[in-house]
Amino acid sequence: MSDDLAARFRELWDEIAPVGRDADSGGYLRYALTAPEIELRGWFRAQAEQRAMPVTEDGNGNLFAHWGDPEGEDAVLTGSHFDSVPHGGAYDGPLGIVSAFLAVDELRAAGVTPDRPLVLAAFVEEEGARFGVPCLGSRLLTGALPPERAAGLRDAAGVSYAEALGDRPAGARPELLGRFGAFVELHVEQGRALVDTDAPVAVASAIWPHGRWRFDVDGEGNHAGTTRMADRRDPMLTYAFTVLAANKEARLRGAHATVGRVSVEPNATNAIPSRVTGWLDARAADPQTLAGLVEAVRGKLAERARRDGTAVTVTEESATPLVAFDGGLAQRLAALLDAPVLPTGAGHDAGVLAGHLPTAMLFVRNPTGVSHSPAEAATDDDCAAGVRALARVLKELTCR
Repeated sequence: MSDDLAARFRELWDEIAPVGRDADSGGYLRYALTAPEIELRGWFRAQAEQRAMPVTEDGNGNLFAHWGDPEGEDAVLTGSHFDSVPHGGAYDGPLGIVSAFLAVDELRAAGVTPDRPLVLAAFVEEEGARFGVPCLGSRLLTGALPPERAAGLRDAAGVSYAEALGDRPAGARPELLGRFGAFVELHVEQGRALVDTDAPVAVASAIWPHGRWRFDVDGEGNHAGTTRMADRRDPMLTYAFTVLAANKEARLRGAHATVGRVSVEPNATNAIPSRVTGWLDARAADPQTLAGLVEAVRGKLAERARRDGTAVTVTEESATPLVAFDGGLAQRLAALLDAPVLPTGAGHDAGVLAGHLPTAMLFVRNPTGVSHSPAEAATDDDCAAGVRALARVLKELTCR
């Protein structure tokens, strides 16, 4: 394998780095099936064409580039996603796709011819930043989400997923999923464990159970200057208490709770809100702790609503159980790479696919430990180490 891999990584990375970057924040606005992500999907097709890898779609928005027979069985799948959270970092998602193409280059340069087909994937709407459901493409592919529900999901502008996709999503594709024998996703680390262990690459052991809950708090809109404090039914008070309660309950349980999104109506400085909608992201190391956290927040929310004279509706928008990656595969890859094994609190398409085929994840060191932010980072040398690790893993899995 060539010694200039870090330079070749940088060359390929620079092709996509400007796409969707916000000039003010330095972060990325690559929402699913919007112009930046569509441009990156075109880049994916061009890279595949350069490598004589035919591209197919699954009818749900997911793209697949094939090395070997597109209809072949027992294929090894790799890849990630292009979409970002609002003002997110550069590496979350695209690193796994760029690394996959470079891993193919490395294998070909070494004269490797896979015995099993190798397929590179670009999954759609992994972050859920546009349509609200994370891992939408992989959930549709596996049947975890009904196509009729996905079709009706709408973004902030009222555009439905079916409209953005240009058709009703196909939904479960068991005949396609059944052709995959394993999935390996390379991803930037979303934490700093690798900095502390001084290793460039790790293997994932599990994904914490997690979910998203929307709480709609309805009160009475009124004038900020003329309504006595004692007469108010202010949903903002209920919302604010809920944010603080979620923080406290998570800390008590060693879990994570985040309210990072809020919508206020009518959103006027001199008006008491009529409605406040917040989204709770909750995660924990085990299902029991997660359930206890969410139930405690629900209870605190209901209690405060009674005091404030507001009405509350809580809706579960998504829930992902504990995902323990294939233990034998993880240990096999950790031994192959001499790499540490780490859990993660972040969700991934790999977590959805793990319920259907042997799945593993590789993490590349993030020196800042920051993710979902412009501060997310990885050095070119570490990215090259990730490509080499992925190439070794793909050779191990595709060459019998």
